[in-house]
Amino acid sequence: MLDEKDMTATLPAVAPRDDDGNLRADYVEEVVKALDAGNAAALRELVGELHEADAGAVIEALDPELRPRLIALMGADFDFTALTQVDDTVREEILEELPPQTVAEGVRELDSDDAVTILEDLPKEEQAEILEQLPPVERSALRRSLDYPEDSAGRRMQDEFIAVGPDWTVGQTIDYMRETVDLPERFWEIYVVDADRKLAGVVALDRLLRTKRPVPIKDLFEEDLHPVDATDEQEEVARLFERYDLVSAPVVDDDNRLVGVITFDDIVDVIEEEAEEDIKALGGVSGEEELSDSVWTTARSRLPWLLANLMTALISAWVISNFEGAIGKMVALAVLMPIVASMGGNAGTQTMTVTVRALATRELSSANTLRIIRRELFVGLINGIVFATIIGAVAAFTFNITDLWLVIGLAMVTVLTAAALGGILIPLVLTRLGVDPAVSSGPFVTTVTDVVGFLSFLGIATLWFGLQ
Repeated sequence: MLDEKDMTATLPAVAPRDDDGNLRADYVEEVVKALDAGNAAALRELVGELHEADAGAVIEALDPELRPRLIALMGADFDFTALTQVDDTVREEILEELPPQTVAEGVRELDSDDAVTILEDLPKEEQAEILEQLPPVERSALRRSLDYPEDSAGRRMQDEFIAVGPDWTVGQTIDYMRETVDLPERFWEIYVVDADRKLAGVVALDRLLRTKRPVPIKDLFEEDLHPVDATDEQEEVARLFERYDLVSAPVVDDDNRLVGVITFDDIVDVIEEEAEEDIKALGGVSGEEELSDSVWTTARSRLPWLLANLMTALISAWVISNFEGAIGKMVALAVLMPIVASMGGNAGTQTMTVTVRALATRELSSANTLRIIRRELFVGLINGIVFATIIGAVAAFTFNITDLWLVIGLAMVTVLTAAALGGILIPLVLTRLGVDPAVSSGPFVTTVTDVVGFLSFLGIATLWFGLQ
């Protein structure tokens, strides 16, 4: 949720960040000294007025055993919103060390979406123990949000919003906002609902304030809404915000009843998370892996990808073993064949990266698939001809074998064309099969480029030079 902290608040004696925006080591040292000395006053001076993002960065910079101590020394002055800014692993470790009463008191002061972020990764028993210590209304709202699927709009929404009836006037609405204490900290829209709390429309706050008091709300509200279902995936909601340049969106249940609102700051987090997961997946790293993970957890999460790459390497080795005699007769083949396979691998990765991202953003669909496939085919063919000319000349000159130009040139055109096709077709097929292409495309593309690279180069050389 958007922060309301006054940006002009008193800054600590030592600035937390340097001119490049990095956390200062000397500042962290001051925090550690205050923690070691148990100096709560000094700690409040250093950390108490920090923005939640800076406080989260400080927490992550501390040794694990110091993090719960910081929260304990800060007491009621610690803003639990800072825990929404740290890695999931760090947050879980901290919450395990804190008494449920402390967590309940901290969560009670948060917006519902931030509270859900803190509670959702806890075991059900701990969630229940913390929720039991909250007031009934807050407890019910948080339970409802936690019951929604993980990574859904219901988990991201906040249930603090302003809803009025269509028969209200502008004056009544303004007076209501002035007199009601429990309002959202920031908002941009007033939602219009009927007697059953079903969403009817929305009034932009600026339009409300420009309209005279006697005008009824039903004359102002817009029906052209972009409501989000509470069970919609957060990635789909992010696309909706991106497509229509939304600042906020109402969240409704299956009966079109207004249950919450999602704001753009939450969507920024979603976009960052989804992009991070895709980048990690393309590199063979689990989307859940974080810098704060233990050595064993990190090693275990990376094993499947490395095992898959080992299998592709064994397949490539088997292909090469079938040309052992040819390689023994012409050493140049052993020197040049890694170049062919490497160029194919790089070209395949380029195409695969663009394709996976286009699939994730829905830029690549059935409407333009054939056109994009043709484009990638011609790109591979053109790059193949260019690099065939370059590497062919280098090979012929280096080994003083003129025919190598033709052999490696044909192999380069073949592998780059195959890489382009594999880089786009494999993610498309995996998507059609319901498999995440970001996670699974890499090993398949690598296998295609390596096998085609070695097979084409060694096969053409064997036939051309008669090396059977």
